[in-house]
Amino acid sequence: MYKLCIVDDEEKIRALIKKYALFEGYEVKEAENGMQAIEMCQRENFDLVVMDIMMQELDGFSACKKIREFSEVPVIMLSARGEEYDKIHGFEIGVDDYMVKPFSPKELMMRVQAVLKRSKSGQEIAQKDIMQSEGLKIDFTGRLVYIDEEKIDMSPKEYELLFYMAKNKGVALRREQLLNQVWGYDFYGDDRTLDTHIKLLRRSLRHYSKFIVTLRGVGYRFES
Repeated sequence: MYKLCIVDDEEKIRALIKKYALFEGYEVKEAENGMQAIEMCQRENFDLVVMDIMMQELDGFSACKKIREFSEVPVIMLSARGEEYDKIHGFEIGVDDYMVKPFSPKELMMRVQAVLKRSKSGQEIAQKDIMQSEGLKIDFTGRLVYIDEEKIDMSPKEYELLFYMAKNKGVALRREQLLNQVWGYDFYGDDRTLDTHIKLLRRSLRHYSKFIVTLRGVGYRFES
């Protein structure tokens, strides 16, 4: 269940948004002003914040800027004004979306859903970019491998072999599958090429070579 923080100094607005959010299955917490929103975001983990701009005790822009100092929680800003400057300023300080009052609660819920989807998708991608198994850290994006925080150098084929196996963690990989994926479908060598590189890769991984398991008669599996 996603948890939302609704921030507005008008109780009727909070009640309206809460009604629709609860109907959509979200957990909801309320804050009456920017200061309360900051304190709540420091105490709790929210999946998204819906916040009004014009509030008596610390406006939404200032509150969002402060929240951005310690959290990347998505923020949808509400405003009674539709000036382009407000929207630009909001996006500059990290606002994810912007709606002008009066607004449709149904449209707001659709925007909440869209922002949550983008946010969670981005988090999942970021998590997949780095894999850590004990002291072995694989940075797929940076094409880097660390052993107990020490960066190690390997040959291009060792990197490709390790990355492919790690991305298919727990999967039994046939010898021909590894040759096709790492060396290419037009590879005309023999299985000894793969065995030699597995041996080199294990040597590079040192005591974490235990993660590469030999499957007799089949191939190999990355297991951690």
